[in-house]
Amino acid sequence: MTLVSVITPSFNQAAFLEETIQSVLSQEYPDIEYIIVDGGSTDGSVDIIRNYAEKLAWWVSEPDSGQADAINKGFAHAKGDIIAWINSDDYYLPNAIAAAVHELETHPEAGLIYGDVLSIDEHGVPIYLQRFRPYTLEDLLRFRIISQPGVFMRRAALEAAGLLDLSYRYLLDHHLWIRIAARAPIHYIPKTLAAARYHAEAKNVAHAEEFGEEAFRILAWAQRDSTLAKIFQKDEKKFHAGAHRLDAFYLVESGNMRQGLAAYARALKLDPVSTIKSCWKRILYATASLLGLSGLRKGYLRVQKFILRGAEHTFKRES
Repeated sequence: MTLVSVITPSFNQAAFLEETIQSVLSQEYPDIEYIIVDGGSTDGSVDIIRNYAEKLAWWVSEPDSGQADAINKGFAHAKGDIIAWINSDDYYLPNAIAAAVHELETHPEAGLIYGDVLSIDEHGVPIYLQRFRPYTLEDLLRFRIISQPGVFMRRAALEAAGLLDLSYRYLLDHHLWIRIAARAPIHYIPKTLAAARYHAEAKNVAHAEEFGEEAFRILAWAQRDSTLAKIFQKDEKKFHAGAHRLDAFYLVESGNMRQGLAAYARALKLDPVSTIKSCWKRILYATASLLGLSGLRKGYLRVQKFILRGAEHTFKRES
């Protein structure tokens, strides 16, 4: 039986932490090593962790240098041949770990596998389903984002790529996926494995404007990397367009419609076909918002929530 190590970095998210813990401990897969690394929470998180201490392989609560530092501490204690992390406001769906193990055993060449992820709000109500497709290293360099809760890594691939870079706060996971994909194939499983929570304190909401800055840092790093630079030079415009699209997405997400549209315009100039194909809905939404028609978007989201609420039990049953 393959040992799976799961790490949860935690800091002041007591409202969601127990659901995260239970989603790991309730997995039907029998060989799980669960590690929680808390950054010195003061909101009752530590009491929640203590309640589950006997079921944990290791846990600690102490100040750290941020999420990447906490996860790297967990990596250092992990003994599993398969490793993943699930943040303290997200959770796994039933049978997610068993499905991940099966895929990694079926595809021994893969450095990591990833699946679809259900986006939920602070109350656990589904917002939309993040559906992905098979991606290549080039896709990742174009900032086709994989949702982190749906990723499981092979230990050997992580060790070859190195741990998380502490200088990244927002795209730390994407930077790691690129380094793994540069050394081994990555494999997509068309199955919903986890739920990612969107709430006011989540970094993809509270710090949405800062994701673009890190995207361009990753591009600069890729241009200096001896392996990635050769790939980068083949299609430089498309890689830069991808960074602009990601920047635009988060600017619009944070409500900066004018800046977001300017970023989309830069992406259109560099790669019009891909930008129109993948972003036309967001461009229309940002434009409508500037014209005072944002109610259209709210209506669309209400419909999406209604559809996904009805399908929620299906996700849980089939996962």
